[in-house]
Amino acid sequence: MEIALLLWNSFLIAFSVLLPLINPLGSALVFLGLVGDAPPQVYHALARRIAINNVIFLAIIELLGAGILRFFGISLPIVQLSGGIVIAGMGWSVLNERDARADSRNKQQESDTADETRQRDLEQKVFYPFTFPITSGPGTLVGVLTVTAHISEKVLSRNLIAHLGVFLAMVILSILVYFCYANAPRITKAIPPNTAHGILRVIAFILLCIGVQIAWNGLSQLLHTVLKG
Repeated sequence: MEIALLLWNSFLIAFSVLLPLINPLGSALVFLGLVGDAPPQVYHALARRIAINNVIFLAIIELLGAGILRFFGISLPIVQLSGGIVIAGMGWSVLNERDARADSRNKQQESDTADETRQRDLEQKVFYPFTFPITSGPGTLVGVLTVTAHISEKVLSRNLIAHLGVFLAMVILSILVYFCYANAPRITKAIPPNTAHGILRVIAFILLCIGVQIAWNGLSQLLHTVLKG
């Protein structure tokens, strides 16, 4: 029961943090603009490869994240504090976004140059820019590092279970990416922008709360160290 609860908690934290950062629906708009008018099988093939790449990419960040922090001498409380502030800032910016389509327009404008050569080099763009940074950008990497620092356990068995929960969240989110990208033309026509924006605001508020909580956990540990010393 305790193992299942630990697995569920780590999964829920990772899923809640990474969902608005990856934003499968919003990223599908960008993906649609880059691919353009293409047969459904092209969308399905690209979406499958992007989803697989996304799982591998995020899993590598999760596995190597602790080693990277040790290499640069960065403590987990510092990562929790700084990463929590970044995550809370992202949630705050999305929460106060005036235009439901502003983020999509910004991401589209950044990727307009890749729209010229579509059919021939689509396969070469599966990782860049389709996987990184359109699907998982720098904010997602910060989120993964922060979550892995937050859920790390001293006991090896509990640590493995917690990291398994994070990995499962990555897999589920990548599956959502696959469905959104494969059906991008239909999804973008079916969901009204105001409805999508409303859902995104609720998720953004949850993201803000999670960021503040993670930042407080790091700050409390740092304060405890200072007061104890």
